[in-house]
Amino acid sequence: MTNPYQASPPPQPPPFTPGAPQRRGSNKFVVFLVLALVVGGAYGASKVLGADKGKSSTSTSASASPSAKPTAKDPGSPESSSDTSSAWKVGDCGGPDASKGADAYKRTGCSDSGASFKAIDIKEASILPGSIQCPAGTDVMIEVSISYNGGKSSGIPTNTVCGRNLSNEHPGDAGAGGGQLVKGDCVTSQAKEVPCGGSGALKVLGLVKTKEECPSGTTDPIRLTISVGRPYDVICTDG
Repeated sequence: MTNPYQASPPPQPPPFTPGAPQRRGSNKFVVFLVLALVVGGAYGASKVLGADKGKSSTSTSASASPSAKPTAKDPGSPESSSDTSSAWKVGDCGGPDASKGADAYKRTGCSDSGASFKAIDIKEASILPGSIQCPAGTDVMIEVSISYNGGKSSGIPTNTVCGRNLSNEHPGDAGAGGGQLVKGDCVTSQAKEVPCGGSGALKVLGLVKTKEECPSGTTDPIRLTISVGRPYDVICTDG
């Protein structure tokens, strides 16, 4: 007689038979899902990279301008404009580029009718314009930079070109009233550069950091507003 309280044993899986086919349906689905995700991710990444490549571009450009007239705040700092010039070297010539603006310049052949100045020195670029000191006789300062996005941005400065006019007009010469401020120039009591010989012109005897460094003969030292990078803070004059 069968015991009614005896539990029936659970069904046992069929014994494993070597060589018999096994169930792999679930494994195939997992492999398929992984492959689909990998392929889809790769395709999406290629589309994103392709779009970025099409949107971004790099171009070489330059910013060129006459050196600014010195003021009591920051004498000798160049202004900023833009053109399509690239790498400059000593001896290169340049001239105005009307297509880029009133203060823009571009490289030209020295014999070209549009050439107006020649590069007499090349300086490393700086984010502190007042720290760039061109040699005496520099009439114009050219800031060369690399622009991105088709030249629509102002660009990253790479070099500064110190140029001298090809004509007989040289405002950068000492006392002529233009270019960067140098020893031998003249200024007003407000530190504005003016041609020497005019009314109220004070002769510059030195450009130093402190009044105590002014040379003998200085009667009216002019202390400037502090500007990071500028090599001097005091104009020594004999006014």
